[in-house]
Amino acid sequence: MNQNPLISITVCVRDGVQWIDGCLESLKNQTYRPLEIIAVDDGSTDGSTQQLQKWHNPDSEIPVFVLSQKAQGLSAGRNLAVMHAKGEWVAITDIDVRPSQNWITSLYEKSEPVDSDEVVVAVTGRTIFQRADDIVSLLRSVEIESKYRSRPRRTSLANGPCSMFHSASLREIGGFDPAWYHAEDMEVSLKLVGNGGTIVYAPEAVVAHVPESGRKRFLDKRSRDARAHVRIIRKYPKRRRPGPDFDFIGSSTIVLSVTPLWLTAFLAVLPFLYQFNQTDNLGKEEFLTWWQTKILLVSMLLMIIQELLLWRGPLGVVNRTAILHSNKNRVYVYFAQKLLILQWSLALWKGLILGFVDALTKKNGHDFSNS
Repeated sequence: MNQNPLISITVCVRDGVQWIDGCLESLKNQTYRPLEIIAVDDGSTDGSTQQLQKWHNPDSEIPVFVLSQKAQGLSAGRNLAVMHAKGEWVAITDIDVRPSQNWITSLYEKSEPVDSDEVVVAVTGRTIFQRADDIVSLLRSVEIESKYRSRPRRTSLANGPCSMFHSASLREIGGFDPAWYHAEDMEVSLKLVGNGGTIVYAPEAVVAHVPESGRKRFLDKRSRDARAHVRIIRKYPKRRRPGPDFDFIGSSTIVLSVTPLWLTAFLAVLPFLYQFNQTDNLGKEEFLTWWQTKILLVSMLLMIIQELLLWRGPLGVVNRTAILHSNKNRVYVYFAQKLLILQWSLALWKGLILGFVDALTKKNGHDFSNS
């Protein structure tokens, strides 16, 4: 007789009709039993609503329930699914993800505490980003892989595409809040840990994410990450966070420094241009010799610092691995990556600025009066 508890898998979609069949097929192919699937349509306009309805089947071996709501965002969609879930555990994933057949089985196997002081309230798996024939997806794939490489058993984040939560514990903290702007998985994780729970990492619980291609999409997501991180740090400063520290930041801290380096190099040239313009023709030759030496030394120092940042440490591992695995010319990949990382850095700074604006205006989850 099967003694396993019922587990509910939830997935939300807005305008992702091209991913629906692949995702739900992989969920139906899970080896774990008993299981139910709850799919939420978040105000789609591309035919996703109709495509989801084809999967609605409450009477099958693995019942599939399709719910619909007006466009309210991922947090609201996940909260709706959690409200309807009957399982002792609720697993969440994304519509552009393909979980392996043993994903739920592997998560459940890690749900038992190993110490007397552990109360396991969430188990998080490992996401593998697939690669397309472009620099963006290659860099993203390698960077995510590097994040997971040294992840400890106890973690501070139950990642959105590949995690399972204890239903009662999730409802006790109020579930997901629609007011949160992005990073809803981090917010829920910190609330669970703050409530005395433990989040466990299960590296065998693997899901495959479709390639994250497209420069604009990549940069928009990194900007949203940074914008949401401002809220997280404000609401959960280090002195108030119990449990393990953040272990899933990745290369962003290093990437942030790229923009100041380029800006400093640019500002170093401005005095040269100003003084050169003020010097008469007779003195320009002597002036150029002195200033050119100074500018050259400053520029060389800044470029050496930038290269050390880009090719040493965690970010260096990502860059070197991306070059080695690319099927394009390595010189081209080298310069393409430098440009992408500069754009990535600018996107992070944009997100931080927007996050500070959110804090000043108390928008997008920054109003903590009801928390």
